[in-house]
Amino acid sequence: MKTLSITEARANLSAVLERAKNGEDIGILSGNKIVQLKPVDVVPWEKSYLYQEYGVAPEEWQRFRKRMETRRQRGKYVTFKGKFDPKHFK
Repeated sequence: MKTLSITEARANLSAVLERAKNGEDIGILSGNKIVQLKPVDVVPWEKSYLYQEYGVAPEEWQRFRKRMETRRQRGKYVTFKGKFDPKHFK
């Protein structure tokens, strides 16, 4: 397996991804772990979790996403940025 640092991978990301797509074993060293890059097949909607578990059609999912984005833009929902301030919710 070809192992790269995050800096090396970032500097050559397009080429690294192409090599991984072509089947080369490539890993990126992150802390004390190696994260392997590999291509995955996109499953058809009928095999998706939303469809199989809940019977959600693609059109329903798109309407939901659009509705949630509108609510976020209006400030009704806040995206968690990683710093929790309990005073914000009083």
